[in-house]
Amino acid sequence: MIATSITEIEPIACFDDSARGRLLLGAAYLFHKQGYAKTTVRELANFIGIQSGSLFHHFKSKDDILANVMHETIIYNHARLLDAINQGNHPEQQLKNLIKAELVSITGDTGSAMAVLVYEWFALSTERQDELLKLRNDYENIWLNVIEELKVLGKIQHDAFIWRRLLGGAIAWTVTWYRPDGKISLDELTEHVLDMALK
Repeated sequence: MIATSITEIEPIACFDDSARGRLLLGAAYLFHKQGYAKTTVRELANFIGIQSGSLFHHFKSKDDILANVMHETIIYNHARLLDAINQGNHPEQQLKNLIKAELVSITGDTGSAMAVLVYEWFALSTERQDELLKLRNDYENIWLNVIEELKVLGKIQHDAFIWRRLLGGAIAWTVTWYRPDGKISLDELTEHVLDMALK
């Protein structure tokens, strides 16, 4: 069931409580639940509780709203990955921390926004994709650097880029089936993913 107003949804950590932040929160929720293409500007404004024209005090277009949802999500979760790296001294521990951080991002407080980033990327204009690619590449390079270190140690034998794509895809899909209150904890899921990744 889709919420009928922004007051019915949980906050997302990467968006503050300003008018702009609430707009991005509502957009992330609706774009995730019903898709970017099916969400109209009027519907988004009604969901937030403002006039349609008020959206354009903050953003130039619907594409601009989508780009900003993605931008804020990447920035927030990039910081989360850096924190994960800094909490481990060995590449294997850093990999475990990265897996857990991304699982938290996908299934936890930024889940809707991360789903939009993953599943609505090609709804974004090419121009906006180009603007966000550097940020997305910086995010991915954190992973690739740790994977390359593990290759040097003989823990991983495969191409780092392909290995990351396979692992990233598996983690991204957890949003469709994993439930934090289900039969497996996030720590246990992290251990499963790490075990599969290194074997």
